[in-house]
Amino acid sequence: MKTAVKSKKHPKSPEEIKTNRSFVQRMGLQWQLILMSIPFLIHRIIFSYVPLKGWLMAFQNYKPAKGWLDQEFVGLKWFKQLFSDTVFITDIRNTFAMSLINLSLGFITAIALALLLNEIKNTFAKRFVQTVSYMPHFLSWVIVAGLVQNMLSTDSGIVNDLIVKLGISDTKIPFLSEPKYFWGIVGASNVWKEVGWNTIIYLAAMSSIDPSLYEAASMDGAGRFMKMFHVTLPGIKTTFMMLLIMNIGHILEAGFELQYLLTNGLISSVSETIDIYVLKYGIQIGNYSLGTAAGIFKSVVSITLVFIANKLAGEENKLI
Repeated sequence: MKTAVKSKKHPKSPEEIKTNRSFVQRMGLQWQLILMSIPFLIHRIIFSYVPLKGWLMAFQNYKPAKGWLDQEFVGLKWFKQLFSDTVFITDIRNTFAMSLINLSLGFITAIALALLLNEIKNTFAKRFVQTVSYMPHFLSWVIVAGLVQNMLSTDSGIVNDLIVKLGISDTKIPFLSEPKYFWGIVGASNVWKEVGWNTIIYLAAMSSIDPSLYEAASMDGAGRFMKMFHVTLPGIKTTFMMLLIMNIGHILEAGFELQYLLTNGLISSVSETIDIYVLKYGIQIGNYSLGTAAGIFKSVVSITLVFIANKLAGEENKLI
């Protein structure tokens, strides 16, 4: 007589148990975290989603004295006016150009400074350099704009004085009066103000890299630069991609304060951004519908770029 051999079931791994749990069960296990996030969720809904009803103004001939339902709906009139306005097209170009300059310079300088600080073995020197580099982050753009104007002034600016005394140029250069210099000034100002602050995140990511990887690289004969390229940089790749996705969402926010404070009639063709356009033609004139249409354009482009960057990052991770 043959006896049936019962197959023994292997115990499920924690990953399999976690996968088989329903959404409600997983929510129940994390109720403390959900409870802590409720105030932030309420804040986000009140201040970020409720105001979205104002987007209706972009499709209306909005008059402040009338109610929402009493406004005249004009469809896409203001969007057509936006993209037929050469000033707005120029402002889009300026915004994209300055955003890309700030984005690329910001990432390159922050990673470079983080790599250099990571190689400093003296703790006091490392903290001193880090503190000095991120202190400008706490200055307002009004102060930064004043410093830039004073340093680049043709009357008593230190930059022009050095250029003349070092023999680089026989005459002082009107940096704030010639359009070709403005984008570089904005990029340099952003780097000076934010490079130390942006470096903090990369230093935190570098501190979490397994030290045994550096030891293994040393045993293989790798020097400092080889360790940077083959251990440190791959170790902060995830952090870099996350920050890139977050910053791409702000690609149409090249800044407002610095451009607005430094602009003048001679360089307005390269200094005006979409935010300045909204201020001049939307708020100051009182054409709120036009300003809202420009804001919707910014939001749609930013959301689209975030999804594209997120998709590309996911595809790259699959290839790796």
